[in-house]
Amino acid sequence: MTITARRTLTIAAGSLLIGLVVLGLKFLAWQITGSIALYSDALESIVNVVTAVVALLAVWLAQKPADAALPYGYHKAEYFSAVIVGVMIIVAAILIVREAVLGFIAPALPDAPLEGLAISLGATVINVFWAYILIRHGRKVGSPALQADGKHLMTDVVSTVGVLVGLILVYLTGWAELDAILAGLVALNILWSGWHVIRDSVGGLMDVAVPKAVQHTIREVIASNADGAIEAHDIRTRQAGKMTFIDFHLVVPGAMSVEAAHAICDGIEAKLREAVREVQITIHVEPEDKAKHSGIVVL
Repeated sequence: MTITARRTLTIAAGSLLIGLVVLGLKFLAWQITGSIALYSDALESIVNVVTAVVALLAVWLAQKPADAALPYGYHKAEYFSAVIVGVMIIVAAILIVREAVLGFIAPALPDAPLEGLAISLGATVINVFWAYILIRHGRKVGSPALQADGKHLMTDVVSTVGVLVGLILVYLTGWAELDAILAGLVALNILWSGWHVIRDSVGGLMDVAVPKAVQHTIREVIASNADGAIEAHDIRTRQAGKMTFIDFHLVVPGAMSVEAAHAICDGIEAKLREAVREVQITIHVEPEDKAKHSGIVVL
């Protein structure tokens, strides 16, 4: 296992520990105050813990090399984890809505405002710090699971800040119903977050193409390193976790030897591996009568 892979696993495991600490702090804040809004915030932290567990398993699986059972590797395991996280977010939102409705029907002012706010604020500071680490490292290594975990933590931070500001207004105005309204707003916020997580993950499971900027780079690399070939067509790409898959047809002169055609393919592959991180390349060599006069024309 590489140093980067070990660091990724360490960060994923750290998310579980951080999630448990923050969960404990938020439930403590709820128990002290009895606030429905803080209870909803604590429920969202349960999702954070589940997210961390699923992300850890997904990152561990994604590090496994390809084998006979999964010859293309385990990279898509991270997308499955992100879908599960999205579903858990939606379940938490439904539970929060239920508590918000009950709280609005029978409103009550929370207790011990300063203590509860201070504890919740401390948990939020921890989340901000860890979300930054998750998102930054997830983008660096191309891990959808870590990025989904980090983005959800940032959503949690936004929710908590809104709850804290709202609770201050509750204490200042004495309007107890506002506590339940805040819980409902938290539910809507995390529903929106869950939708984005699921949408992005389904795109990965559906073999979405790489971003247009990367596609442009791939085409430029092929065009500038296919000397001796005639054209490259039917270029396809897909993204699976941190792995990029590229396949295309390379048309060469019919009289060209297999050895010469293979050398051109090797040169293109070497340059693509320099330009695109973590890539698997498949090139289908064809004679000139298969040219489509489209795609990348070399000559």
